[in-house]
Amino acid sequence: MPLTVDSSLTDWRAEALKFEAEIKRAIIGQDEAIRLLAIAVFARGHILLEGDVGVGKTTLLRAVARVLGGDFERIEGTIDLMPNDLIYHTYINEQGRPAVDPGPLLKHQENLATFFFNEVNRARPQVHSLLLRVMAERSVTAFNREYYFPHVQVFADRNRVEKEETFELPAAARDRFLMELNITMPADRDLQRQLMFDTRFFDVDALIGGLRAGVLPFTELNGVSATIQQHITTSPTIERYALDLCSATRAPQEFGITIDGVDMAKLVLSGVSPRGMGMLMRAAKVAAWLHDRDALVPEDIHAVVTQTIAHRIFFSPVYELRRAELVSELMTRILETVASP
Repeated sequence: MPLTVDSSLTDWRAEALKFEAEIKRAIIGQDEAIRLLAIAVFARGHILLEGDVGVGKTTLLRAVARVLGGDFERIEGTIDLMPNDLIYHTYINEQGRPAVDPGPLLKHQENLATFFFNEVNRARPQVHSLLLRVMAERSVTAFNREYYFPHVQVFADRNRVEKEETFELPAAARDRFLMELNITMPADRDLQRQLMFDTRFFDVDALIGGLRAGVLPFTELNGVSATIQQHITTSPTIERYALDLCSATRAPQEFGITIDGVDMAKLVLSGVSPRGMGMLMRAAKVAAWLHDRDALVPEDIHAVVTQTIAHRIFFSPVYELRRAELVSELMTRILETVASP
């Protein structure tokens, strides 16, 4: 007897919870980030992680890549990295002749599931342009043909401490990330003690290697994601609420939103885009599904709205230097001011 959509999604939800649980075996104090990463996996969106040095961004992404399964590639952002370095590399072989080998993108092609770009803000804008195509179209052109990566997810990280020899991601690239997650050190004293004194956290390779690989069949995730989006319903009331939240990012003064010392009419240069609005709904529907709901409620939107929208708001130059402070306060005021159903 074939599975119904409901029973199939119930089975997949159980697999998604196993995915989260396996990652938590190695990563402590980051439950919210792990849930958001699971949402991104099933929403088929790319993720940008930001945080201070040494808070575990790379370890978290390595854990996700191992548990997710499929082929994994990693590249380090450096000032001398060029776009071709992602596609191929040249060298002199043992016979003393020039040779060309596939780079990190072409090496696995359709089996590539996770592409991890470490310190993405150290790479040049030309590299960001190629990355943008990979994220948007899941393809590149090389050697006079198209190469496709239908299952790839891009995970990138950057630290917010060092600014020398770094390049800010262009707006188009930031808008392609489903979410931007801020990773911070756990506030709980007991978790800090474990990270400081539990020796299993000292050897990251052994820690990640102890996780079960390939918990999810990555080649089926695109189909599951589409089924989730079709299955989770929205009401007119929820739709109006979501539209109001997005409108408030473009014209906060029209919703009576104020921030001390800020000219609200001049604050926002550009609010959330139509692409961002769609991504908000994709993420919120997955959040509802993980909570075993078949209809969206405000809490599902609240669970993902800041992470999916904040990095898509662009401020006027006079306020952009205060971005970290102002974007957080603006999102807080929007959620407090726009009436929730």
